Amino acid sequence: MQQLTDAIGAFNDGLFWPLLIVILAVSSIYFSARLGLVQFRLIPDMFRALKSGPDSSHEGGKKQSISSFQAFAISAAGRVGTGNVAGVATAISVGGPGAVMWMWIMAMVLGAASFVESTLAQLYKVPHSTGFRGGPAYYMQYGLGRRWMGVLFAITITVTFGFVFNAVQSNTISTTLVGSVGEFGADTDALPWLPAAIGVGLVLLTAAVIFGGVKRIANVAQTLVPLMAGLYLLLGIAVVAMNVEKIPGVIALIVTHAFGIREVAAAGLGTAIIQGVRRGMFSNEAGLGSAPNAGATASVSHPVKQGLVQTLGVYFDTLVVCSITAFIILVANPTYGEDLGATMTQDALGANLGSWAVHVLTVIIFLLAFTSVLGNYYYGESNIGFLNSSEKVMTAYKWVFLLATFLGSIGSIQLVWTLADTTMGFMALVNLAAIIPLGAVAYKLLKDYLDQRKQGLDPVFTRDRLPELRNVQCWEARTAERDSALS
Repeated sequence: MQQLTDAIGAFNDGLFWPLLIVILAVSSIYFSARLGLVQFRLIPDMFRALKSGPDSSHEGGKKQSISSFQAFAISAAGRVGTGNVAGVATAISVGGPGAVMWMWIMAMVLGAASFVESTLAQLYKVPHSTGFRGGPAYYMQYGLGRRWMGVLFAITITVTFGFVFNAVQSNTISTTLVGSVGEFGADTDALPWLPAAIGVGLVLLTAAVIFGGVKRIANVAQTLVPLMAGLYLLLGIAVVAMNVEKIPGVIALIVTHAFGIREVAAAGLGTAIIQGVRRGMFSNEAGLGSAPNAGATASVSHPVKQGLVQTLGVYFDTLVVCSITAFIILVANPTYGEDLGATMTQDALGANLGSWAVHVLTVIIFLLAFTSVLGNYYYGESNIGFLNSSEKVMTAYKWVFLLATFLGSIGSIQLVWTLADTTMGFMALVNLAAIIPLGAVAYKLLKDYLDQRKQGLDPVFTRDRLPELRNVQCWEARTAERDSALS
């Protein structure tokens, strides 16, 4: 097992991720320049778009539509989870404090890529019985006219989120629960069956949702996620307040290590960059092609609005939540070089607030990670539906998904994270191969949005505004009733 982990890790570190980082950075800088730094200059519009209610002017209808904020919340539920707790801890442990700086830098640069992919997902979404469905597979088929690429992406995201990322989430749940049991004084080494028992319980709970359609559980989880995320932020703010005199030193530590001025253990500049970028991508998903699947479900009056909202989600995830985790860990003077995942965050909280905080964090991680498990299932189901709507195929996917959930809970954390790096990187490459040529479409949509804003209008997009765009399934021409309502 260790040899397999080392081999995959060597491939990731030696060739795959350095190459991917260059492609990500160059494409995002290109988007930033082409779109006039949209991720910075339209921040006020991002908050304004959050207030938009569901738009019922095109297929889907108001009854089945969700608002821009609701779509933001769905994607935030996927973003705010394991990556913010275990991912940041892993980045700091392996890459040193400088990895945090590279998370910040790449989040701001990749904000442009997030804008492009979510705007395209809105443009090329399709009507569905539940409202709308869309994402990279759809803009590859309808925007590029390359269904084969959509099929490739659909397979990749299903493997990445449905199986590998799902294993990461269940692994984190298992690790944190075992750690919490240890805090009560139990000898967890004498309980080798505990991870498997946790895995079985998680499988049963997940199966109750995806097989029985227990909407009440899903609804409760969606309600609790914002509360748990808020509670986590409060814990982090409490730690920062208790150690406010250390914060300037922590920031200096992050900056000096980020540019190779100082090194921690074996974490040089290259390691800090690679860990910061890939852990940041796992957390905020910018450029990855996952968030557009959620963004496409929103009913908004202009595709650009959801592109802006999803960019704001990247900032919230990385610059707020991930930063809180980094401060929690770094004020506790951690030991570098040991990949402890979420346990590192638990230990830091316990050192500052006491053992009770460890158990609170366990509950928070469980709820956030479990909701992410359900989100991962949805991403897979949505793309399985793009490939084949057969009920037998969907049932087979459910069973494999549950198997991955169990294996993740008992598997090696190093192997799970290493596999996640590989599949996530390949998924990003496929997505970037689509949004780079489609960037011109996003530019036209942004220009249309800004032209209407200059006229003092609340931007509304219809197909007739850009008739050269082909294969657009929604966004029908404005009706007389619509004109009257807008006047």
